[in-house]
Amino acid sequence: MQKQFDLLVAGEINPDLILIGDVTPAFGQVEKLVDSATLTIGSSSVIFACGAARLGLKVAFISVCGADIFGRFMLDEISKCGVDISNVIIDPAQQTGLSVILNRSADRAILTHAGSMVLLRAELVADSLLQKSRHIHISSYFLQTALQSGLPNLFRRAHHLGLTTSLDTNWDPSSEWRGFDELLHLLDVFLPNENEALSLTGVSTVKDALAQLSQKSGTVAIKMGARGAIARQSDELAEVPALEGNLVDTVGAGDSFDAGFLYGYLNGWDLARTLRLGTVCGSLSTRAAGGTAAQPTLEEAMEYL
Repeated sequence: MQKQFDLLVAGEINPDLILIGDVTPAFGQVEKLVDSATLTIGSSSVIFACGAARLGLKVAFISVCGADIFGRFMLDEISKCGVDISNVIIDPAQQTGLSVILNRSADRAILTHAGSMVLLRAELVADSLLQKSRHIHISSYFLQTALQSGLPNLFRRAHHLGLTTSLDTNWDPSSEWRGFDELLHLLDVFLPNENEALSLTGVSTVKDALAQLSQKSGTVAIKMGARGAIARQSDELAEVPALEGNLVDTVGAGDSFDAGFLYGYLNGWDLARTLRLGTVCGSLSTRAAGGTAAQPTLEEAMEYL
């Protein structure tokens, strides 16, 4: 039976305020001028969803946000990207979160007010919504604190209803990385970056981390920034370099990689081609400020395959 959605994203909603230039704060009531300020689509989950929709996948989004100016901004922008937001829960009693990104070329610092990002619970993702979808993806595991305890059961429900599953952890602010032994066995696709993979496994090389993680999850792809990405699926191994080009902003590059990788995965591509598309999408997304402004269409990305 054909599904209404290729992807269901259960995630957080918040805009990003991106400041570029000399963004290191000087306390003592010192005012500094920066080069630019941009209010744009934020949150790992939303950036991923928009990237997947731009590639042509049918994407549904479920989340909790406030009925405030940040929430309205985000819902309008998500809709413009072609993502279905009919399952987003708008709670007037809550405040939509916000991330302030202090961006210095290839490095950045992020200040986040969680707001409603912490409110989505696994039981809010109904079986009726899962039944409409082929695959469920989770980002920002450590920010979505109310989702964490119910996530193993959500993945089990998804598998029972025929969905495949994926997760991009993002960084653990506590650096403790709790709760992953059970989760990893429930993942069809695991998408950490290099630092996350090394921290999760406690090993010193990416290849060792890949070997260890792939024993617990179906397909593992590790993002290595300017060095590209590496992946393993059963006995198949692939590694591809990043594209060279003018780097403007790395915000959301990993989420755009995830979108490209899952496009290939859901369309039955071989691992090397799937990894190449993920890397191309991640690289091209750095051409402009913000996580979604430079995300490629499938036609644009295919030029690099």
